Amino acid sequence: MVRAVRGAITVDRNEKEDILDAAKELVQEAINKNDITPDDIISIIFTITPDLTKAFPAAGVRQLGITSVPLLDLAQPNVEGALEKCIRLIMHINSDKQNSGLHHVYLRGARVLRPDLLEDTYIAVAIDGPAGAGKSTVSKAAAKDLGFVYIDTGAMYRAAALFALEHDMDPVYDIDGLVSILDEMSIKISYDRRGQRVFLNGEDVSDQIRTNDVTKAASAVAKIPEVRARLVKLQRDMAERGNVIMDGRDICSTVLPNAQVKIFLTASVASRAKRRYKELMEKGMDTTLETVKLDIMARDKNDSEREVSPLKKADDAILLDTSDMTFDEVVECVKGMIKKVI
Repeated sequence: MVRAVRGAITVDRNEKEDILDAAKELVQEAINKNDITPDDIISIIFTITPDLTKAFPAAGVRQLGITSVPLLDLAQPNVEGALEKCIRLIMHINSDKQNSGLHHVYLRGARVLRPDLLEDTYIAVAIDGPAGAGKSTVSKAAAKDLGFVYIDTGAMYRAAALFALEHDMDPVYDIDGLVSILDEMSIKISYDRRGQRVFLNGEDVSDQIRTNDVTKAASAVAKIPEVRARLVKLQRDMAERGNVIMDGRDICSTVLPNAQVKIFLTASVASRAKRRYKELMEKGMDTTLETVKLDIMARDKNDSEREVSPLKKADDAILLDTSDMTFDEVVECVKGMIKKVI
């Protein structure tokens, strides 16, 4: 009987070697998972996203020695918000198996296309480190490339800080008052084409939580055990729903102690201040480099000395100092660590 095996895989770069290697990996995995030989293959149809232009996936199949099977490469439509750098496959085979017995193959970042086919155990990546080390931007880029869900836990504490400020409460001195109204605080995370969106009591506050006032208050809020307990539970629940890259302070040591990949991302105070200052300038915020530097030094002190979950490198976390690295170099390094466990 003629059956069809489906699959997909993402490609790291739009380079000939990367495209051919991905195509070979996808086809070989489909063969292995379904216990077939090249003689059982009737035809293979590939579709590729418009951003892959350096090679035809079919050429990789020929490198496997599969020379007598008809192959076809087709272009996927350019759909807004679709998975990037992706090769999809339909392999027609001769098989006595029922459709329910076939194993469809979704690899690397393409796993998100068929979450129903994922195993029960998801990959959790925890990225910890001091303020301004680039945790969020690096995590976001790596997650996008690998098809993981990115979770910015710091945004949750910023939302809690905004909640306190909106109720005219100082998170340093009005702790009891803030704790007494925590049941009125609802923080939710959702995702759209713009990325992660943070909602506080139903209102999108993704932009409001990035002000300097909220940033300063967030460190104080993070010291409150009742706030931390509430948000840690939310973070752990999210990590159980799929492959995630979660960044924030104490993620490795407290929130996801069993994460398969743990990275402590750091950089010198000077490097972090320059990066943060540039980010604030691009957002049109009024500040100075010296002010940003002093803020980062103060946050380092607060985060490392707080009684509840102080900032520290987990014993089993990989230390990655990015002071002298470009952004792209850091992202590629992090992706390389993750790929070792995928």
